[in-house]
Amino acid sequence: MFGKKTLLILLITTLNLFAQNGGLSFLKIGFDARNVALGDVGVIAANDVSASAYNPALLVGKENAQVSFTHNSWMTDVSAELLGVKFNFLGLNWGINLNSSSIKNIEIRENPGDAVATFNANYFAATLSTGFYVTEKISVGAGARYVYESLLSETAYGFAFDFGAKYSGIIRNLDLSLAVLNLGSMNELKNEPTQLPSSVSFGASYLIPVKSDAFGSTAYFAVRKYFNESATHFNFAVEGNYKKRVYLRIGYQSGYDARSFSAGLGFSWRGFEIDYAYAPFGYDLGNSHVIGIKYLF
Repeated sequence: MFGKKTLLILLITTLNLFAQNGGLSFLKIGFDARNVALGDVGVIAANDVSASAYNPALLVGKENAQVSFTHNSWMTDVSAELLGVKFNFLGLNWGINLNSSSIKNIEIRENPGDAVATFNANYFAATLSTGFYVTEKISVGAGARYVYESLLSETAYGFAFDFGAKYSGIIRNLDLSLAVLNLGSMNELKNEPTQLPSSVSFGASYLIPVKSDAFGSTAYFAVRKYFNESATHFNFAVEGNYKKRVYLRIGYQSGYDARSFSAGLGFSWRGFEIDYAYAPFGYDLGNSHVIGIKYLF
């Protein structure tokens, strides 16, 4: 009988790591706990160092230097370690993101029964991005990404580019954004190059008016289309906070077979931010637990 790990191979290795359905799916996993909890609406919600992974135009604004570390236990034997740094240089805000992901203990079977061996699939991405204002309300940004993958004895690498824009306050409390990610190519992995998950995303955020100064709430909406997939993904999220110290988040993503809802908590104190996200998966693939810590200098 085929077990859970065999199903994982069928869903991820066969469908995603090779080119048929737009491989390198580790680039589709949310960069930090806050964005995972919010259903991956980072194209409009990533207002910190994580903007380098979602929309470089969002790097503008706060001049504070930031550093973040995230551990993502995605599902079954899929995990990722993510490091982000934001800093100001030459009058511009810059973001550097490092993503090291792996699928461990993939089983090799020659016939139904016990595995004859196991191996790990390893992936790495390094991104450098910047953003700047062109008017008081409009910002733009761009980024470059190096991508590496290793599967058994085969390796490949490539380069990708990101572009983004944001319009703040198009009407009161409403912001809009647009991002095009992962435009580029990979060299061959065995017989053919893996396709980068190139996508275009549109986002909107609305600051919900409340009478109390202690409470705040923002609603998010995003649409994402991967160029080599037929499905269009619609994402919704709400984030509430108490005195900008305690945060409650919930998100929903449409168009995925194995995931939809997500939720999380966040705490902020004296420059430190700690975030947690939970995202359940269907098909007995387990649940995702993401925890991240961030420090603002």
